[in-house]
Amino acid sequence: MNNPIKNLSGKEWLIWIGSLAVVFISNLLSGDLDWLTLLAAMIGVTSLVFAAKGNVWAQILMIVFSILYGIISFRFRYWGEMITYLGMTFPMAVWSTITWIKNPSKENGSEVAIQKLHLKHWILLIFFGAVVTIGFYFILRVLNTPNILFSIISITTSFFAASLTMLRSSYYALGYAANDIVLIVLWILASIENPVYIPVIVNFTIFFFYDMYGFVSWRKRELKQE
Repeated sequence: MNNPIKNLSGKEWLIWIGSLAVVFISNLLSGDLDWLTLLAAMIGVTSLVFAAKGNVWAQILMIVFSILYGIISFRFRYWGEMITYLGMTFPMAVWSTITWIKNPSKENGSEVAIQKLHLKHWILLIFFGAVVTIGFYFILRVLNTPNILFSIISITTSFFAASLTMLRSSYYALGYAANDIVLIVLWILASIENPVYIPVIVNFTIFFFYDMYGFVSWRKRELKQE
């Protein structure tokens, strides 16, 4: 729970500040600045920076991001996104925070220890992922959710990403990267109706590259840990 910023390298500082600048400028140039979207994006970027380092502050910031993103989704009636982040990502981020605190790395106490998943983990993930997907499909259909197909795919990828994060697996980042791609499509469709959501597309594009960076970073640490 120490200061996560002091552990950033010069390159990571540069990438972080550059990403925040891109997020701010893209939101500013939209012509209709939404401070909530801007704040959520900056918190999300910072969370991913710390997540790549395996620092527990990433999960604490993800709790805040889940709440803000849930509100943003509510305003466009993306019920799937709202329910997913407030009803699933939020509580799982709380759970992940506790799990990460309890499992520090032996090599570096400021980083979480990476867990290697076994067959039973994957079987349970696939089973519960199917249950969540089917259950949410009927809920979203009743709520007449826009772009329901992509909303369902988003729920599935979010479940795997949040679950893998909780399990301290390197593959959490691939789950979030897949979710980012779906969200980019969802918000492109939303932007066609209302251009104010164009900055959200930029935000998730940045998230995608950070998640891929996080996967590479975690795999390197996992190989050293093994």
